[in-house]
Order: sequence, then structure tokens, then C-alpha cells
Amino acid sequence: MLVKHEVNGNKGGFYAIEEGKTIGEMTYSAAGPGKIIIDHTEVDPEEKGKGIGHVLLMKAVEYARENNVKILPLCPFAKASFDRDVNIRDVLF
Repeated sequence: MLVKHEVNGNKGGFYAIEEGKTIGEMTYSAAGPGKIIIDHTEVDPEEKGKGIGHVLLMKAVEYARENNVKILPLCPFAKASFDRDVNIRDVLF
């Protein structure tokens, strides 16, 4: 599985791609300098339960750490993941 990061203006996303098909996505909006809001996570129903959402979240956390960005997780999946894992809370806004 390949994870691509795309940015288009003040919107962006991390996309899980397998065999040329997008099987998951986590999208965000810029919320000013150094802040992003994760607003949506979706995984192909046939791929659920494989940890794809977690992989996408970890790519977002990696991006935030490398670029000194803070994350506000409005998406229920992302919020629940931050609530569960204390090791990624350093990037929370």
C-alpha cells in the first residue's frame, strides 16, 4: 500500500492506494499558520478492519511533526485515535 499526500490550496489529504485504486482517505483543511483540521476519514468498505485508517493517521502525525504543525481532529475516527494513543498527542492543537 502506498500513501500519497496531496495539497490543493488550503485543503489536503492522505490517500491510501493499492493496485492503482484509492482504498482510504483522510482529508484536512488548513486553519491558519501551523494548524490543520482533520475533517474526514473514509476507508473502502471491502478494506475495513485492516488498519488503513490508522496508517493514514500516522502519516498525518508524521507530517505534523516534520512541519511543526498542530492537528485539531474534528473527524470522529481521528479524535478517537488521539484519545486512545497518548504517544501522538504531541501534535494536538
